[in-house]
Amino acid sequence: MFSIAKLLPNACIICESFQDDLVCLGCLKKLSDEALCHYECCRQCGICLTAIELSAGKCDECRLEPPHFDESVCLASYESGLQKSLHNLKYTKRISVAHGLASTWNHILASRLDYVGIDVAMPVPLSQKKLCERGFNQSWEILRRIQVPKTIQKLACVLQRHHAPHDLVGSDSTSRAETVKGMFYLNPHFKDSIKGRHVVIFDDVMTSKATLNEIAAVLKDNGASRVLNWVLLRTPRYMTKRLQHV
Repeated sequence: MFSIAKLLPNACIICESFQDDLVCLGCLKKLSDEALCHYECCRQCGICLTAIELSAGKCDECRLEPPHFDESVCLASYESGLQKSLHNLKYTKRISVAHGLASTWNHILASRLDYVGIDVAMPVPLSQKKLCERGFNQSWEILRRIQVPKTIQKLACVLQRHHAPHDLVGSDSTSRAETVKGMFYLNPHFKDSIKGRHVVIFDDVMTSKATLNEIAAVLKDNGASRVLNWVLLRTPRYMTKRLQHV
């Protein structure tokens, strides 16, 4: 059947040129070339390693104070062309951008990921107040479009979040860790869904690790065997001190 959608032009979510796909071939190639999978990154938090850290395979911070999560896979740097696209999704409510972001993930990472043993994938939750204000959870909108084996169950409502008393933007890592303490909890109806399971948490941005670390602690306290982070954008080291982006 002929689709009227073919009559309507698409714009690349990055360069905004009109063409058939949500991410044009030029931008997709550039993102593929710059993807973090091509760099030596900390296997636990995903940040690019310094030359001194390479032999350990972990950054000094994760080695000296290991987080509760076991591993992180990050698609691109926060400085990549996807930053503006993500902002358009979150703050101008362009849901179509979620398709383009997921498509980029699928193109670059889908064939590189190790899915063995993964049981459940879920997004970092928003509080009910934030969810009502925004109208959607950007992490879920991307995750639900990411290609995974049928054996992996995607669940949107297992994790819940209390509303933060103040915005985390601009907070340093210590303040963020204190703010998110006790912020997350499991929906009582889904507690049995993570016991003994290998869980993936999807987040749009990782900055200080505080949010994902707190979530991993909650999941493991409730019986999760392993916690792996999938992250769209990872902030580089110099930005973590001046940009504390939720």
